[in-house]
Amino acid sequence: MDYKKLGLGLGVFSIALGAVEVGAPRRLARFLGLDEEGTARRTIFAFGLREILAGGMLLRGPAVSTNVWNRVIGDAMDTGALLLAFGPSRKKGAMAGALAFVGGAAALDWYTARSLDRQTGRTFPVTKPNEQL
Repeated sequence: MDYKKLGLGLGVFSIALGAVEVGAPRRLARFLGLDEEGTARRTIFAFGLREILAGGMLLRGPAVSTNVWNRVIGDAMDTGALLLAFGPSRKKGAMAGALAFVGGAAALDWYTARSLDRQTGRTFPVTKPNEQL
């Protein structure tokens, strides 16, 4: 499998997802059963900007596993935010679907990052031999 192409595809996906989050945060908040005017809208917007940045980094260097690991970290942030918002949500089914979506993306991101690490011989975090973290 060509993990560089997979990384490139993740970059395009990330930019598209981020554009939706930046372009329609109120609609997404409403879909998830959250407050459309408050924290949820601002959080969705900020996470969208993060997605666009992560996608841009992947388009710039799809073969660099640290760029994909950035998506994995973002997936962890998304999961945490969704779990925090699950209680106040008025649409539990939509929230469960969003968690499943993020879980699937996280699995693909993790798989791609690990595969690129193996293919390139890099490790994350990137360290030099005998260097302490």
